[in-house]
Amino acid sequence: MAEDHGAKKAGGAFFLVVAAGRGARAGAGGPKQYRELAGRQVLTRTLRALLDGAAGAKALVVIHADDRDLYEAAIAPLPDDVRARLFPPAFGGATRQDSVCNGLEALAAFGVGDDAAVLIHDAARPFVSPGLIARALEAARDKGAGVPGVAVVDTIKQVAEDLRIVATPARATLRGVQTPQAFRFVLILAAHRAVRADGCREMTDDAAVAEWAGHCVFVFPGEAENVKLTTPEDFLRAEAKLFNELADIRTGQGFDVHAFGNGDHVWLGGVKVPHDRGLVGHSDADVLLHAITDAVLGAIADGDIGAHFPPSDPQWRGASSDQFLRHAVERVAARGGRIAHIDATLICERPKVGPHRDAIRARIGEIMDLPLDRVAVKATTSERLGFTGRQEGIAAMAMATVRLP
Repeated sequence: MAEDHGAKKAGGAFFLVVAAGRGARAGAGGPKQYRELAGRQVLTRTLRALLDGAAGAKALVVIHADDRDLYEAAIAPLPDDVRARLFPPAFGGATRQDSVCNGLEALAAFGVGDDAAVLIHDAARPFVSPGLIARALEAARDKGAGVPGVAVVDTIKQVAEDLRIVATPARATLRGVQTPQAFRFVLILAAHRAVRADGCREMTDDAAVAEWAGHCVFVFPGEAENVKLTTPEDFLRAEAKLFNELADIRTGQGFDVHAFGNGDHVWLGGVKVPHDRGLVGHSDADVLLHAITDAVLGAIADGDIGAHFPPSDPQWRGASSDQFLRHAVERVAARGGRIAHIDATLICERPKVGPHRDAIRARIGEIMDLPLDRVAVKATTSERLGFTGRQEGIAAMAMATVRLP
């Protein structure tokens, strides 16, 4: 019996996201749907845009059988309530057409009703808007089958095998077709089943499948911004677009100090560093993560670590400081922003930070979901001056650069 994911809803809305391709035209770097785009995987951005754009809708992603780990990494950054609206993924086939059919069969097995609207979308289109989603849902419910189209601005020539022009179609009758392509579920499932049973050749989109099955497919307005990432140049333009949308650049600073006490290690940047003394603090006394947390909160003028995690609250006694930093990162995300760079400095005579620097940078990047080249960690001494010079404790300074809409 199929697992119950609450699919049986009259007039429900469902996304089928096609993410099983290899994306060879995008160049080296693995399947394009799992590549990073301004700090987030493309599939992560696509799923967030779709599920934010249709309240209550659910989604099923069709993936390659080899990509389960990549898929899990892509959905991990999604908020819990968004991730809860995902069905378990289905596995794709030899062609896109096979993959879509497999996905539709999976939705049927989960109990999606005949009258539901299903929107079939390319994973490599992360800029789908709420308005476009709303038009797609309306087309599925009112027309049974609809696709977003944009007017063709160039003159189109039909050519023969020898590249001789044989026709010039009237531009006013042409549309460039995008996704999400929208259908009444029973219509598109039956069409795909019929095409599969007939052994038809591969068709370029789901509208062609519906047309082959004898259905009228209507065009509704698409959007020029709803681009499909296909080439390396597409990724460069998409990165620039995202950064331009985050034009409010903020800088925050953080500073923290902890004294030495009894112990056999210190926590620095989420890494357990062996030492003949420990650091004293209400939590795990990770002086570096505390400074970075304050820097991030400062960049968005959202108080400091003590305001969010009061030392008077016993629940934070001995707590791992990575949860403080994750909270600060989530506060930035809630504002629609992202962290562009972290620059932090440890001030101490001992322990020596150099042997642990790469591990510390990697751990901070993991906590903050940042690539390694956006995390700088340095260390210095105070030339035996002051409390750090007397080896009474460790100080840390941090700067955070944040981009907000």
